[in-house]
Amino acid sequence: MDLSLIPNIKHTKSNNFFLLAGPCAIESEDMAMRIAEKVITITDKLEIPYIFKGSFKKANRSRIDSFTGIGDEKALKILRKVSETFNVPTVTDIHEVSDAIKAAEYVDVLQIPAFLVRQTDLVVAAAKTGKVVNLKKGQFMSPGAMKHAVQKVKDAGSEKAWITDRGTMFGYQDMIVDFRGIPEMRKFAPTILDVTHSLQQPNQVAGVTGGRPDMIETIARAGIVNNVDGLFIETHFDPANAKSDGANMLHLDNLESLLTNLVAIRKTINSL
Repeated sequence: MDLSLIPNIKHTKSNNFFLLAGPCAIESEDMAMRIAEKVITITDKLEIPYIFKGSFKKANRSRIDSFTGIGDEKALKILRKVSETFNVPTVTDIHEVSDAIKAAEYVDVLQIPAFLVRQTDLVVAAAKTGKVVNLKKGQFMSPGAMKHAVQKVKDAGSEKAWITDRGTMFGYQDMIVDFRGIPEMRKFAPTILDVTHSLQQPNQVAGVTGGRPDMIETIARAGIVNNVDGLFIETHFDPANAKSDGANMLHLDNLESLLTNLVAIRKTINSL
């Protein structure tokens, strides 16, 4: 799919990977604007096509007392303000059929969470909005099985599908990325590597997901070497106090050095 079809996306001729990055969840307007401004400064400098990511709500939490959001409309309006203020496209995930039309009024890309990617009605509803649909590969699914999720988008009348690999379950409390899956999934649709969710350590007894943020650069470099079209990275200026997924997020202060290294690797790969 041609990136230039996404409203407000920049640097589409740079031959770089594209980036979906931002906080796990929208916690406040101030935090969203602060993160967006920083990431945009970096991606403009490095000529990386960029889409701001933020969940307007989190429905798939381990515990009922976990943070789920600040209110649907309030969070979606913040996403719209980020887009209008910085002239940048946005992406958010949806969990119910009714979310598709609601979120599509505010964002440019609708993301289907990994646990829900086999939910036909949800995928079809997202596709019918005309927005790009980012399909997270289920932790329980093979790369080859994702062709069926992409086909659902196509059967609903849209060619605007992406696939995002976010790791595969390894035992009960760990994830692995099988890099053999990247070229396989790229046959079906542009493929993104979700670096930070691939480093989650889910199903902890405490009901709060752990993670390995120290391995972010390792996984991201491997993704670039294996020709992913895009990267997905959750980042925050204070991961330790983030309200969702802080254990595996990248500290915002470390983003520029990471992306600088990845752009250098991409240039080398492009020359081969």
